[in-house]
Amino acid sequence: MQAQVARLAFRREYNSEQTIFWEGDPCHGLYIVETGWLKVFKLSPAGREQVLHFLGPGETFNALSVFTGAPNPATVVALESSVVWLIRRETMLQLLDEHPPLARLVIQDLADRLLHMMSLVEDISLRTVEARLARFLLEQSAGETIQRQRWATQAEMASRLGTVPDVLNRALRKLAEEGLIEVSRHQIQILNPDGLALIAKGTA
Repeated sequence: MQAQVARLAFRREYNSEQTIFWEGDPCHGLYIVETGWLKVFKLSPAGREQVLHFLGPGETFNALSVFTGAPNPATVVALESSVVWLIRRETMLQLLDEHPPLARLVIQDLADRLLHMMSLVEDISLRTVEARLARFLLEQSAGETIQRQRWATQAEMASRLGTVPDVLNRALRKLAEEGLIEVSRHQIQILNPDGLALIAKGTA
């Protein structure tokens, strides 16, 4: 099946800050990230950006529109040089009909995205910025550090957390002053994960 999918997919290269597709445009199919780092976001009528999630190698996106035929639900932009494969919608639907295990994988991915969106709504509506930040840092950490690539810029991180850079900077300073993290230009080091976990749960 993998060989069949590879034969039917189209390889595309994107530069940093190049748009893969826009929210509201017709769905062309399912996308698979080979290399690079992508941002998925929505824009309000006033131009405010809300980051939904980031995508790295091996991840897929736009499955919802493949199933429903609806326009793209969000905008996707490359944050660095990226290689993405596209499987056309009609081809993907045929593959799903012919290969039930593939359909289960796509459905599982959709379920994971739904859980992520529910968590994002909960964060923005019920948690403070400091609690959102603590949870984000714990989720994104690889070992004890988070590389800058994980959020690209502080504006990107602020958008992901549903706030603005000034408020985010204050929250970062507070966590640093409390000895929970250490912030440098290219990474954030987690010094006290247990303390961050308490803040993320709203119990600190």
